[in-house]
Amino acid sequence: MPIKKTHEEQRVGLYMPEFPPTVPSTVTHETALDTVNLNWTERDLPERVRTKHVHRLHPYLGKFIPQLVEVFLRKYFAPGQTVLDPFAGSGTSLVQANELGIHAIGCDISAFNVMLCRAKTAHYDLERLKHEIDDVLNKTRKATQTTLSELPLFQSLELPVYDISTDSEYLRRWFAPRALFELITYRDIVRDGRYTYPDILNVILSRAARSARLTTHFDLDFPKQPQTEPYWCYKHSRICEPTSQALKFLTRYSHDTMRRIAEFSVVRTNAVVTVHHVDSRVGVDLHIDGVITSPPYVGLIDYHEQHMYAYQLLKLQDKRVAEIGPAVGGAGKRAQRQYQEDIAAVFQNALTHMPSGGRLIVIAGDRANLYDEIARMVGVEVENILQRHVNRRTGRRSGEFFESVFIWRKPA
Repeated sequence: MPIKKTHEEQRVGLYMPEFPPTVPSTVTHETALDTVNLNWTERDLPERVRTKHVHRLHPYLGKFIPQLVEVFLRKYFAPGQTVLDPFAGSGTSLVQANELGIHAIGCDISAFNVMLCRAKTAHYDLERLKHEIDDVLNKTRKATQTTLSELPLFQSLELPVYDISTDSEYLRRWFAPRALFELITYRDIVRDGRYTYPDILNVILSRAARSARLTTHFDLDFPKQPQTEPYWCYKHSRICEPTSQALKFLTRYSHDTMRRIAEFSVVRTNAVVTVHHVDSRVGVDLHIDGVITSPPYVGLIDYHEQHMYAYQLLKLQDKRVAEIGPAVGGAGKRAQRQYQEDIAAVFQNALTHMPSGGRLIVIAGDRANLYDEIARMVGVEVENILQRHVNRRTGRRSGEFFESVFIWRKPA
């Protein structure tokens, strides 16, 4: 039998179950929580499994893995029920709910996140989608290759066909002229083409823009300054040049996106997914059976800033002033208290739309022990707290930490 620890021992990272990690597909309503081991290693869940099908349509900092969501969807929800994620982020919970035939509602303050969630969960006519992806890419290639055939890397541009003039200092600073011209050309073709699936086309554009920025190959997550000179690349162990074009990325991600959408189409169900661009403290009128979410961490990530290239290229509505716990606000005592009040407001709003006995599953790294007070403020019953050991395996953010899975219940 596994050794059971107190919640306090779990919280400080001492709880390490002495049985194999849980296989998500084996979990049922009857699975006992003291037999659940969420400490998957790279061998248990290789990267290709954690980032299956649409889960890697676009990089996203701070998302949780789909297998973690699957465990608790299987345990606490059933096909035909409706689950809410008030911090939808990149849409992990929405995609996994759909796979299991569970209706899902996502809310997010970030316009980019809403676009990404809708692109991941939309129903597609695959033949039409392929035609549209290929059409935009071919038109972009044709419109840019002849004009740019003899253009020096940093020559100023005055080009026909598409106007690359922009009032965005960010775009002029972070992209070489050729890359910017290719990106803007693609964007304008999507806008002018009356395509059926503009969200997924704009996700391709955004992903290409992320890779085409003037930054080092090893620091796509946290670039501080544009890189305009050759540099020693820690990723490739050689001298690399800053990226000067975007078409190669548009091509690569067009093919990858089509493949991932096709893979998801095999496992997706007819369960309904709805995504709202709203502040979850206010929310929308809805009916739900429960909540599963991973809220932002206090003082860690500015969610609008991490996708600034998309906001600038697509001119998305910027609501960063309404972010909860943004990095710019720090993680001091005042920020922590404001964070608690804001998170509590989100869950109090959700509770008004769900039945007594419904559960809120909240995944959070709670180093500052903020969630006991949040649970008290919200007025939920704390049914259980599981501890999960997270061992990052790739990228500059490698390392390890513990996060908690709070299982709360709406009282009668």
